[in-house]
Amino acid sequence: MDRKPVSCSMQQGTEYDELVELMTCATVRLSLEWSGLMRKTTDSGLDERYLCSNKCTALVIFYEDRNFQGRSYECMGDSGDFSSYMSRCHSCRVESGCWMMYDHPNYMGNGYFFRRGEYADYMSMFGMNNCIRSCRMIPMHRGSYRMRIYERDNFMGQMYEMMDDCDNIMDRYRMSHCQSCHVMDGHWLMYEQPHYRGRMWYFRPGEYRSFSNMGGMRFMSMRRIMDSWY
Repeated sequence: MDRKPVSCSMQQGTEYDELVELMTCATVRLSLEWSGLMRKTTDSGLDERYLCSNKCTALVIFYEDRNFQGRSYECMGDSGDFSSYMSRCHSCRVESGCWMMYDHPNYMGNGYFFRRGEYADYMSMFGMNNCIRSCRMIPMHRGSYRMRIYERDNFMGQMYEMMDDCDNIMDRYRMSHCQSCHVMDGHWLMYEQPHYRGRMWYFRPGEYRSFSNMGGMRFMSMRRIMDSWY
């Protein structure tokens, strides 16, 4: 007796696709809840379906050895200390998102900006003396950017409001240095030298009354972390 091939109707296929999507969404939701990255309710009124559809914003994989060898550690959010997962880290692969990496635990020491890409030997690439010990995920921002920079501590002295990148505050504003700032909108990188050179620091929305706890850095250039970088 000949067996006829089993066929699925369009409706059955659609229901199957929807079921797969729901299962995937549930898996992602559990992963995000375990990592503390997803709130079940939001002040902005976004429901969980929106959060789930935008879940793939940050994933980085760290490897013990260069060229993505050795044990690996996947990270989807902030991690203050890698020591409990791996004793060393010499390469990483940023699958998605933008990150600040630090060469000391608890987001201390020198900071380095990583965006999507492969870093087979990041220590040589960035001239680092120590390997990554902690990382911070930078949320994606869509919309306007606005920051006020001040000549002195506690928002004193000359003040200028910025809405775009500035490669040299001396050339643009005749400002010799910046000692405090107020970030109103967006996420920014600030550098101790003009033209985005030297040590950098990540600034998210908030008030920064003094840079003395940042090693007394005097920032001379700053740029926006754009959503096109993600």
